Amino acid sequence: MAVYALGDRTPDIHPTAYVHPDAVVIGNVTLGAHASVWPTAVLRADYGRIVVGEETNIQDGTIIHCTAIDDTILGARCVVGHNTHIEGATIGDGALIGSGSLVLNGSTIGEGAQVAAGALIPPRFELPARRMAMGIPAKIREGFELPEGHFDANAKMYAANADYYRTALRRID
Repeated sequence: MAVYALGDRTPDIHPTAYVHPDAVVIGNVTLGAHASVWPTAVLRADYGRIVVGEETNIQDGTIIHCTAIDDTILGARCVVGHNTHIEGATIGDGALIGSGSLVLNGSTIGEGAQVAAGALIPPRFELPARRMAMGIPAKIREGFELPEGHFDANAKMYAANADYYRTALRRID
């Protein structure tokens, strides 16, 4: 795995977290217990900080960054889909950030909420708990609320998959 300190900014990776060998973690990044970071994901905390909660998965091709003004904080049991970009946002516990979406600075995604695939969450957007935002720019889907813990099974599946990869992945070229 490619894990780098940047000056005095050093990643803090829990012993049970999994970082795929083709992922990159740089600077002031904290990965909680059973968090996972998958191939070609990049977490770069060169100014602010990035915190990834326990059992949160950062899927393939995702970019997570922060700024000197806005940290990026992801709660526990979050599901972050493939090719997502999160920049200086706060993501509540149990939220799902859909594949190919963009979540920008100062935005807050509530606990158990969902950002639909391909959505653009503009700066300072607030998505309440267990609601869904979709579109470009994103709008809150009216009359729709997700059940509590809706994405927990997906988070557990990725945590188990990380345990499997930790012991079974081997390069053969």
